[in-house]
Amino acid sequence: MDENFMIYAGALLAIVICFIIIKKVASCLIRTVVGLVVLAIIAYVYYMYMR
Repeated sequence: MDENFMIYAGALLAIVICFIIIKKVASCLIRTVVGLVVLAIIAYVYYMYMR
């Protein structure tokens, strides 16, 4: 009984840790994509209106 409980507890812990890691990576990735989009918009405005 204790062995099965430890397996389930370990699996639950692994799922929680994976969720936290994926959330951190995804938020960083989203910030990077938004930053690149803003940079592209600024570059577009610069080249269209500052020539």
